[in-house]
Formats: sequence, structure tokens, C-alpha cells
Amino acid sequence: MSESPRPMTFRDQPGSRIVGTGFHQPERVLTNEELEAMVETSDAWIRQRTGIVTRRIAGEADTVASMAIAAGRNALADAGIDPREVTQVIVATCSNEERSPSAAGRVAEALGMAGPVAFEVNAACSGFEHALAVADQSIRCGSSTTSLVIGAEKLSGVTDYTDRTTCILVGDGAGAAVLRPAESAGLSPVLWGTEPDLADAVRISPPSGNFSQDGRKVLGWGLRQAPQIAKKVVAAAGLEMSDIDAFVPHQANLRMIEPLAAALGLREDAVVADDVIVSGNTSAATIPLALAKLRAEGRVRSGDTALLLGFGGGFSWAGQVVDLP
Repeated sequence: MSESPRPMTFRDQPGSRIVGTGFHQPERVLTNEELEAMVETSDAWIRQRTGIVTRRIAGEADTVASMAIAAGRNALADAGIDPREVTQVIVATCSNEERSPSAAGRVAEALGMAGPVAFEVNAACSGFEHALAVADQSIRCGSSTTSLVIGAEKLSGVTDYTDRTTCILVGDGAGAAVLRPAESAGLSPVLWGTEPDLADAVRISPPSGNFSQDGRKVLGWGLRQAPQIAKKVVAAAGLEMSDIDAFVPHQANLRMIEPLAAALGLREDAVVADDVIVSGNTSAATIPLALAKLRAEGRVRSGDTALLLGFGGGFSWAGQVVDLP
């Protein structure tokens, strides 16, 4: 009896592949104990409700662009690629202090690139996954040969430190990935969309211009809908959940990440990113930051398969499966 044909996966066609990652975080560490002196809260209360212990906070000289530049430089070094080879720079952010030039333009300038297309994507907490998809599609259609994708946020600049429901969550930082063409794709096609009814659940809006959210609505969506979307992402890649070596969801809240991971039926030895514990919620930077740190810490290996799932402001979501460099 002949064997049944092997199921098709995303790797059975040309596409793009991540060839390097990098990250950058500010030096200042803000602890729960320090927050106790700033707002009515406690270390125990924060840990119980969010799992966060520390977060990195930008200094006076730190900007969205400067952190993006540092993370991008590190990713290019990891990939062994000269910045002049980069043909596309995309920065995902919802907190850039400058309306123009874009943070991507600042990256191109600072790293001495040779005229790449450069622009920002604002899909808040799922911004990096949106930007990654655009870069992948650009490479697939021949519009780019080397793409640098960065998630960078300075949420401390749009945070009310008298509001204990939000100030305990946020951190600053940036993560980056370099993509190049591959005969066997290392990045699955994206699944993405919005929940229009939740458009106001996460906001950075006038008159205050500060970050605010309806935490219960976000948590409810994360527990009910996110597991179903994650399973669809894996299925669309032609894989089973048992094929996933690492799960890297948006680092919003450990109390959301843990039940979400449990609902997926991952292997017992699968790694679940938990960078939120030490970095807080960095919106568009959470997934690339967590991914780069997993590699730097040796918690994942070259060739591992990772499931990325971002969701948040907009209310936008996006996910894809990637093979790690």
C-alpha cells in the first residue's frame, strides 16, 4: 500500500525567512516597590493580577527612534548583514514622539542605509506582526530583498503615573527582525483582522493623550477568542499544535498568557514567552523583544518553530508561524 502524501505546509513554497533578531531596552528598571511609593498599589497586588515584577523605563535621551535604531543595529549584526543591503525598513509603533520623519526614516539615516523604503505601521500591540506580514509580502512579490522590521515603543511617555490600572503595566523597549528571500519559506502567510466592537477598548486619545484601556474586555477577548485564532494560524500554516516549539504571544499580562497557552494544547516541552515579567507591556515591541531575548538566553534553538500572536489597540490582531534563525 502506498503511503499517503505528506500534507503541504508553508515551507513548501518560496517566501521569506528571519535571518537575525535583536533587541534594546533602556537602562532604568522600575520595580513594583518603587511604584508603591508613586501610586496606591503593592508588589503583591501587581504580581497577583499581572505577573509583572519589573519594567524598563526610557531615560531623557531615549526615544522611539533611538531604541529602534539600537535594536535594528543589533538584528543586522546578528544576521551578518551590512545596513547598506537593506531595501526596506518598517517600524511598528503607536508612541512615536515625531509625526514626521517616521522612526523608520530615522533608522535608515542613523544606520547609513542606501535609500531603502521606510515607513511606520500603527496597529498598536499587534503592529510588529502586521509589519512582519507586509515585509514578507514585499519579499514574495519582489519589492524588497532585505527587510528590517522593528517594534519600538516609549509607552512611559503616554502613561498617567497616577492611574494604578495602567502605570503598573507599561514598559519601553524595541525588538527587531531581519527578513530575506528563501526558496523554502520560514514565515507563514499572516492571519489578521479586527474586532470593530472593541475599537475603544485600548486607547491613546485626546484630551489626555495617555494610554487607557478596558482591561476586562481585553482579558475576556484574550481568553475566549485568542485561542481559536491561534489554532487557525497554525492550521493555515499546514501544521499541528504539536509542531510548535515556542509560543510568543503579545506580552500584555501573564495572567492572560498562562491560560491562553494552556488552551492551545501545546507540547509539555514547548516554550511559552514570559518576558512581561521583567519587561512589562511594551505594545508593538513585546513580541520581537521576547523573541530576540528567547534566542539570546538560549531558551530556543535554531530551526525551532514559533507561533506569534499579537492583539490589542484597534482592536487589531495578527498571527503567523516562523522558523527561527
